[in-house]
Amino acid sequence: MTVTEAVTKLAPSFSGQLLEPPHPAYDQARRVHNGLVDKRPALIARCLGTADVADAVKLAREQNLEVAVRGGGHNVAGRAAIDGGLMIDLQPMKGVLVDAKARTVRAQGGVLWKELNRETEVHGLATTGGVVGSTGIAGLTLGGGIGWLMPKYGLALDNLRSAEMVMADGSVRRASKDENPDLFWAIRGGGGNFGIASSLEFTLHQVGPVITGGLVAHPFPAARDVLRFFRDQCANLPDEMMLAAGLLFAPDGSGHKAVGMIAAHSGSQAAGEAAVRPIKAFGTPVMDAMGPIPYTVQNGLLDAAFPKGALNYWKAQFLTDLSDAAIDAIIEGFDACQLPMCQMVIEHLHGAGCRVPVAGTACALRVEGFNVVIISQWTDPKDTTAGMGWCRKTYSSLEPFFAPTRYVNYLEADVAGDPAALVYGPNYPKLRELKRKFDPDNFFHTNVNIRPA
Repeated sequence: MTVTEAVTKLAPSFSGQLLEPPHPAYDQARRVHNGLVDKRPALIARCLGTADVADAVKLAREQNLEVAVRGGGHNVAGRAAIDGGLMIDLQPMKGVLVDAKARTVRAQGGVLWKELNRETEVHGLATTGGVVGSTGIAGLTLGGGIGWLMPKYGLALDNLRSAEMVMADGSVRRASKDENPDLFWAIRGGGGNFGIASSLEFTLHQVGPVITGGLVAHPFPAARDVLRFFRDQCANLPDEMMLAAGLLFAPDGSGHKAVGMIAAHSGSQAAGEAAVRPIKAFGTPVMDAMGPIPYTVQNGLLDAAFPKGALNYWKAQFLTDLSDAAIDAIIEGFDACQLPMCQMVIEHLHGAGCRVPVAGTACALRVEGFNVVIISQWTDPKDTTAGMGWCRKTYSSLEPFFAPTRYVNYLEADVAGDPAALVYGPNYPKLRELKRKFDPDNFFHTNVNIRPA
């Protein structure tokens, strides 16, 4: 049976859409957030529910098609897309159900953080989401989940209560601490290696809806002083506060460069005001937009800087210490940048997410320090060589300061060696054993792949 014949057979019972290349919606449906990724699946299964996802897995099995899974499609490496295989697309799956009394939310796998936050904000509740609101909840959570509430409430995966998983054979299992606990351990950090999360249930916390946050920006010549100040502030942050720094081009198109600090304090307004007071008082900022802000707005502050369709190439690595020499290398790297959509972000990790034992979940990113993200972004394909070259050269210049830890969600598509061994560290052997148990044929492999033991 050909793929077309299989689609014809499945279509009457499939709730969503089955798109082959001639379909007028195919070309738009195949595109992911990163415009540098231009892959053409043989078939796109746009699912509406768990039954559709299960049928799509079974179809791929029958037709011997490789599979890629798209939730939000935000992964910069383009792992949500595939050439010649089956893209299982969860984007139409947008259901969100909040239980305000129990302080939980269950959402389908195609929901974005800005969509989930909108529903929970009505009840004055939130959970750790991404630092960018247009990111999908599923991919971010399964890979870790760095977000503004992380110091107080842990990574996104630390707030995961359960997930409905479509397994490699098309069966459906619930993963939680009480049901399939070994699968639950594995999906909290193991990415898409063990199944497709058709829905996820999170613990919610009383947050805002107005918190203290926003951005303070300084001229680029002050970068050395600003980043040293940022480092010193990070040494004494309370759990309620996350602080990040960034080097970027001014958004007014002037070509001027700037350095900024972004804060998010989820405690009381009085405590938040006191916590950001030193940041607002430091130096001579060219912009001060730090103060009371709805959490949903905070979660979307960076969205405009990452437009869908822009061409992206990122590299990131962890630094346990932001030394003066590392700061100088970061500044020199950005000083050499000529493409105005590029930036460098330094995310500080501390608090609740760092107090979880490494063996507590599959995620090994449990150490305090600084995650340095080199974000190369452009719109003209003629700039691809320059954009990728700047990112790689800057990354190379920072290598003397790197710790061995890397965040799985930021890994580039062309990372060398065995990236899974790199990001999972001491958890890798156990993950390989569980991969053998739940996906012995490595059906789910277009990811940061964990090979079965």
